[in-house]
Amino acid sequence: MDERRYGEWVAVRVDGHVAELLLDRPEAMNAISTELARGVTAACGELAVHGGVRAVVISSTQARAFCAGADLKERNGLSDEEFGRHRAVLRAAFTGVLDLPVPAVAAVEGFALGGGYELALSCDLIVADPTAVVGLPEVTVGVIPGGGGTQLLPRRVGAARAAELIFTGRRVAADEAHALGLVDELTERGGAREAALALAARMAAHSPIGLRAAKRALRTGSGLPLAAGLEVEDAAWRTVAFSPDRKEGVAAFNEKRAPRWAKPPIA
Repeated sequence: MDERRYGEWVAVRVDGHVAELLLDRPEAMNAISTELARGVTAACGELAVHGGVRAVVISSTQARAFCAGADLKERNGLSDEEFGRHRAVLRAAFTGVLDLPVPAVAAVEGFALGGGYELALSCDLIVADPTAVVGLPEVTVGVIPGGGGTQLLPRRVGAARAAELIFTGRRVAADEAHALGLVDELTERGGAREAALALAARMAAHSPIGLRAAKRALRTGSGLPLAAGLEVEDAAWRTVAFSPDRKEGVAAFNEKRAPRWAKPPIA
């Protein structure tokens, strides 16, 4: 297993074709400071062009919190000008996760609030354990969700449910979060990380070109009129249909063997 650190509070472990991005600031429940945000951005930038990585899991090194949100202590000491620069740094981190070209799974145990839940929302799937507590409480401290929450949450649970959660700022425990679709899979206590890694490994067994094309179609086509979305799908289909992966997949099926996928070309 290969491990690399990005600043003091972010690490990436690559095991086979699965990468795990770990938030590692336990003394602050992984609160998103300027430094942590820069680490996430740098890590995602390298993962995006890592030809061997086919799926990514974002997790925490401690069970108390996936990420408690923005570092309000740091923010309290910022001038307005510094706060504006800080906003750009944080936004780059959320965008880095959202723009990962391979499937991304969040493993949530403990608190995932504000920007912490937005990091999870930026992934394709969220796996949680019974200790998980999620929410977007930004209006309770005089701001709004600024890491994609106002756009990603309605796409996940619908406009009315998202409005209720954002306007009240309430925290949602694991069982209700699962029932409402705020998280996708609920595991036994302490099992979210292993379940997310297992899910990512199942994904990573498949065509790397196909995975990237499918994610591109899902993300690009979301919210478009049906006809436009089908054109997005067709363009993504063509990148796979005439690729080495399609030929290898058909050959492996006919020969009753596991496919031997090649590394995808990185744009």
